[in-house]
Formats: sequence, C-alpha cells, structure tokens
Amino acid sequence: MKCPVCGSPQDKVIDSRSSKNGEAIRRRRECLECKHRYTTYEYIESSLMVVKKDGRREPFDRQKILSGLKKACEKRPISVDQLEEVVRSIENELQAGGAVEVQATAVGELVMKSLSALDGVAYVRFASVYKSFREVSDFAEAVKDFSQKGDGKPAHKNAK
Repeated sequence: MKCPVCGSPQDKVIDSRSSKNGEAIRRRRECLECKHRYTTYEYIESSLMVVKKDGRREPFDRQKILSGLKKACEKRPISVDQLEEVVRSIENELQAGGAVEVQATAVGELVMKSLSALDGVAYVRFASVYKSFREVSDFAEAVKDFSQKGDGKPAHKNAK
C-alpha cells in the first residue's frame, strides 16, 4: 500500500477491525516515512464479470460504481456511508443472482433504482450520463419518470 501523501510503500497497520457489516476489513495505517495516518478497506474480490454494450467483458468494479455515485451526489446531502451502502446492496443483489456474468445495463438500472430512492437530483444527474441525454426534453422526461415512480414527496428533509 502506497502512502497517499508521500508515495512510500512502507507502512504499518495500527488497527484492524471488521467493518461494513462484516463485509470488509478496515485498517488504520501509518506511513513509516512521513508518519501520515490513513484508512484502507479490504473487500472480497468479486468474480463477477460485467458485459459491456460493445461485448467487452471486464471484472465487476465496486469503485467504478462508487465513483459514479459520488459524481451524481456531489453537493447533495448524502453521506459516503450511504453511498457505500448502495454499492454494497447492488453488489449483493448481483451476486445473489448466481450469475457469473451480468449485463452493464443491469448494473446501471440497479444504480438508477437505488438513486431514485435516495435523491431525485442525483437520480436525474446519473440518468443524464447513463442514458446520454442530448436534449432538454430528455431531462424533462427523466424528471417526469422520477415523479411517477415516487410519491411526489422530497427524498430528504432539505429537499424543496
């Protein structure tokens, strides 16, 4: 593990414990060079393969989903823990299906479903990239779809 500050590969583990409902190991580390402390998480590597639209296959990457969620939820009142829970839920649902391969569209639809329950603005942001919106009418349609799926109430107390 390289230190995020100085890049040194020399560190020591200060603390290690189960995290994320036992699905990860959280480790506190200290760089032996600059003494910076940082946290890492270890997860079980998924053998699940994602089949892209063009037919390419790549390993399921939880960080890729988390990155997309973070972009969609930027400046929204959603914690990283909530996003981690969404990723964990999606990963569990895909693995529970028992398939070795899953279509990328199925992963995208699970992300959309999770975001629609979490935050309407994040849902529309993600949909705009996922569905490659080209026109303002595409946004209007996504908002309409979201409104029809939900109960019309704000997803959280800060929503207007």
